[in-house]
Amino acid sequence: MAPGDARDTHEVGRSRARREDARLVTGQTNWTDNIAMPGMLHLALLRSPMAHARIDRVDVSPALERPGVIAAFSGRDLADELGSLPCAWPVTEDIVLPDHPPLAVDEVRYVGDPVAVVVARDRYAAADALEAVDVDYTPLSPVLDLEDALADGAPLVHSDKGTNRCYTWPLANGDWDAAKARADVVVRRRFHHQRLIPSAMEPRAVVVTPLAAAGEYTVYSATQIPHILKTMLAMITGIPEQKLRVVAPDVGGGFGSKLQVYGEEALALVVAKRLGRPVKWTETRSEGAQATHHGRGQIQDIEIAADRDGKLLGLKVDLLADMGAYLMLVTPGIPILGAFMFPAIYKMDAYSFECTGVFTTKTPTDAYRGAGRPEATFAIERVMDELAAELRIDPVELRRRNWIRREEFPYTSIAGLTYDSGDYESATEKALGLFGYDDLRDEQQARHESGDPVRLGIGVSTYTEMCGLAPSRVLRDLRYAAGGWEAATIRMLPTGKVEVITGTSPHGQGHVTSWSQIAADVLGVPFEDVEVLHGDTKVAPQGMDTYGSRSLVVGGVAVHHAAGKVVEKARRVAAHLLEASEEDLEFAGGAFTVRGSPEARKTIQEVAFETFSSHDLPDGMEPTINAEHVIDPENFSYPHGTHLCAVEVDTETGRVSIRSYVCVDDVGKVINPVIVEGQVHGGLAQGIAQALYEEAVYDADGNPVSGTLADYLVPSAPDLPDFVTDRTETPATSNPLGVKGVGEAGTIASTPAVVNAIVDALRPLGVTEVRMPCTPERVWRAVREAQAAGSAQAAGSGADTADTAGTAQTTGSAKGGAA
Repeated sequence: MAPGDARDTHEVGRSRARREDARLVTGQTNWTDNIAMPGMLHLALLRSPMAHARIDRVDVSPALERPGVIAAFSGRDLADELGSLPCAWPVTEDIVLPDHPPLAVDEVRYVGDPVAVVVARDRYAAADALEAVDVDYTPLSPVLDLEDALADGAPLVHSDKGTNRCYTWPLANGDWDAAKARADVVVRRRFHHQRLIPSAMEPRAVVVTPLAAAGEYTVYSATQIPHILKTMLAMITGIPEQKLRVVAPDVGGGFGSKLQVYGEEALALVVAKRLGRPVKWTETRSEGAQATHHGRGQIQDIEIAADRDGKLLGLKVDLLADMGAYLMLVTPGIPILGAFMFPAIYKMDAYSFECTGVFTTKTPTDAYRGAGRPEATFAIERVMDELAAELRIDPVELRRRNWIRREEFPYTSIAGLTYDSGDYESATEKALGLFGYDDLRDEQQARHESGDPVRLGIGVSTYTEMCGLAPSRVLRDLRYAAGGWEAATIRMLPTGKVEVITGTSPHGQGHVTSWSQIAADVLGVPFEDVEVLHGDTKVAPQGMDTYGSRSLVVGGVAVHHAAGKVVEKARRVAAHLLEASEEDLEFAGGAFTVRGSPEARKTIQEVAFETFSSHDLPDGMEPTINAEHVIDPENFSYPHGTHLCAVEVDTETGRVSIRSYVCVDDVGKVINPVIVEGQVHGGLAQGIAQALYEEAVYDADGNPVSGTLADYLVPSAPDLPDFVTDRTETPATSNPLGVKGVGEAGTIASTPAVVNAIVDALRPLGVTEVRMPCTPERVWRAVREAQAAGSAQAAGSGADTADTAGTAQTTGSAKGGAA
């Protein structure tokens, strides 16, 4: 292309292979654990083998006699240099906020709580020396069950706080009691969300390099949040923030587990400061299972009220949320995010929500892919299926009768969120067609009538979620410490190439590719001419980082605005060079032309060079067309969709096989279809994993018994079905790109689709609930218990029929709701 030619190629919406991948898959990259510095030392942490105990003595001196050991410290040794790890989301004024030392000082409160750190010349010497550290413990009672933890006289996780109740947070709109009183049917269920262990491809790791003469420190961390980490480390250690640089190199996955300020990061910084030498710590998989924060961990009591035609009247939600032993960065706020999503896409007159956070002697919980919204979506979609069964209405039809219709947008939900756009009808109809819903229902009926021991079940999940965390004023009202803004800078280089500096920090999402497409479209330059810089607080000093499906709808939109500012600055220079008014200039394909005189033209690259030379600029203009933009989103964004799952359940063995899975998602305008497909596939894998495979299990003493990948099943490709994916497109109205976010959608929608399918297969046998993960043993037991209960009832035992785990109850009102 000649320098003066205009471009007419649109990048947004184009499927492009990720620019990042060639470097990543060939190993020409820089993971944190690859980093080696001259004179670097290695850390190893001694972790508590007990769920709850008083620390009577820690003697690190024997470790100092081991070969290669340079130093060793207890929690008390470093207490004066380390503050408490931060919680940035104290959701209520009276929340209980216990101190959280990076190294335990007086008590340990979960298996894996760090007690001492050893520093050696290599990682193996450091690990070997841990066995020499001498610790005396006095065992204390573990606190494991959420309901028992709240009982009078229960052992206390933090004895100085006098309670295991962390907070109680309510949200209500409308009169639930009145809605329930006038209902023809009320369905009540209890659902459990097991704890999940994040298992990113790359374990956590940190390297700290001191520049002692200047009192400066560079922290390399496999983190999602370099900017937040920098601020928090300054607060924890007292090191001035301007003396800290945080770099997130290539990060191999996060899923929320690296949305955190971990004790190991603070310890590495303080040890490097003490010793004046670079230090490194890399997590083992066993440490990850114990000490990387867990996800989920809820008990949900749900009541839904409706009339006999299925019209929803109200919803009541009571949650117990497992905080674990400490409050980490956003631990208390995770279930609060879900509070706004329980009503989902449905219209109703009343909503009552209350969440109680509970301390236990387990690994702390925090954000995991979806962060509160998968839990909410699971509850509402499961109870909608239970209501459909109670009323003998097809589950899709029940949803149609209650969802917000396309002509009703924008719509303010009963939870107080204003959904700007949506089209649930189109997504559902497309999904039903791809799935062959009616034919599968016919087959299901035929197999039931034939007594086939392998039952066919069909699961439905229609969802929406709140993405783009978040308008800063909303976060203020929710008592979140930070804002929801994001920053981007566009630099036009003299040769016409472009640098995009973004405050978001990718860990597998493809930001480099998508941001290049956004900038190339606005500026009219070739995609290949755009370079994206990120993840380094010296290179990109402003940012709020990556989580909550905010990267595109906040960070990408910031790039769009910054590029628009570059065009407007360039317009002024071009008008001067072309001796025309700015109003008479048109910009298309990367070139300015004079309206009515198309031969008079300047490309934006030519303007960039003219600005660099500064020989002929408009009077009073600075010699730059670079621009930055900091955006605070005006609203959340609300992707939605319909997921359908067909399973075959062997009632004789309990084995569940996913026969087909169809999802149609609406994520607004799509920047890169290939990346969207990848995000959806990854999300489906994690959501299906919760339904069928993954669970963090503790024994009666609080010991984790699923602490290795031999005991904790992370599914691989052979464990997952083929997916049929498609999209509808309803652009967001809250941002100029019309984008909505996609990173968490698959996880949010898939878990209830799978469990609904399993229960649907077994409902004729009397099964109304199978607790996740729906392993063969649990499914088999559910069938046997339902059969036993049915036999007892048929024999006139008078016993009430219970669900498989004693957790579900259905109440038909005196008005004669369907039984």
